[in-house]
Amino acid sequence: MKRGVSFQIPNEYGNYLWRILQPFEIANYLWQASGESYFVVDGELGDEELFNDYAIVEGTDFANRLKTNQYYTIFVELQAFPFGKTVDLVKTYEEFVDSDCEFVLLIADNSYVSIYCKNKNTIEKLYFNAIKNDFGEVQFITDENDARTGLTV
Repeated sequence: MKRGVSFQIPNEYGNYLWRILQPFEIANYLWQASGESYFVVDGELGDEELFNDYAIVEGTDFANRLKTNQYYTIFVELQAFPFGKTVDLVKTYEEFVDSDCEFVLLIADNSYVSIYCKNKNTIEKLYFNAIKNDFGEVQFITDENDARTGLTV
């Protein structure tokens, strides 16, 4: 069974989160965000972080932040919850399956992206979106090939 998709993004400044999330309805969710990502200001890495650790951001604001800025993602943990549902940090795939969380995006070491999603159609769209964006090593995460023990970076 397909759990998600994984791929590599270039290790450079850009708006890669926006590009990655295009097939997903960002505005329809509350996002719990953590990690280390910085805005790029005048072509240089700034001091201001893209989001505060474990901040909960409304989808429309989150989408605007991702779309209209350049940033550099060192490591990222994003979890999406439908409006009206409890936002609880999920740490394992089993917790993810049993939770209201519908989407988890992880970026490790600037480049390695893993996405878990409950909607199988969205997984397919994310896969083809990664190919369209020329991201590297695009593959499905399945029950058979998923070696991850936790949904953290």
